Amino acid sequence: MARRFFRPRLLLFLAALLVILFLTRNLWLPAIGYALIHDDGPAKADIAVVLAGDMYGHRILKGGDLVRDGYVPLALVSGPLGFYGHYESDYAIAFAVEKGYPASSFVAWHSDAQSTRQEAQTILEELRRRNVHSFLLVTSDYHTARARRLYLEAERKAGGGPAMRTVACEDEYFRPDSWWRTRDSQKVAFFEWSKTFATAFGL
Repeated sequence: MARRFFRPRLLLFLAALLVILFLTRNLWLPAIGYALIHDDGPAKADIAVVLAGDMYGHRILKGGDLVRDGYVPLALVSGPLGFYGHYESDYAIAFAVEKGYPASSFVAWHSDAQSTRQEAQTILEELRRRNVHSFLLVTSDYHTARARRLYLEAERKAGGGPAMRTVACEDEYFRPDSWWRTRDSQKVAFFEWSKTFATAFGL
């Protein structure tokens, strides 16, 4: 008799839970988006590091703003090879110059890294070579939390590193408070969360 009532009660509970989740979606769905973001905001530092991976120029322009506003004297721009035989960092700097930022604000860092973890290792080596004591890590808002964890992990493995602040810039599609409303924003959230879980398992 108990088994006979168990399944209907379970189904009723699950149905009620789904209804509650649906009715309260505007409360908990933004939390999924905001959990991807860690933005310390800008402050004075030795250099800014602009990460690769933004085809719309928001990261490079944020780096230019940080130089222009006096937070840093220079922005190190990371970018891999693969853009028709050119490095992404070269295209990014050219884009910023077209937008009115002086070329002297940037220096290209030609990276062969295939992931943010590899990029962190090589960039931190370059920062040590430059005797950098503090830097601003510039990347898209949805990428900030994961990038920060990877850079802190790389610093721990290296026995320490320069002080870091994460500076977020907007993305072309992702909006943390409404990411579920458009397909492009959903894709950004899905892939970033997939990478976040993969990173947690060391992948």
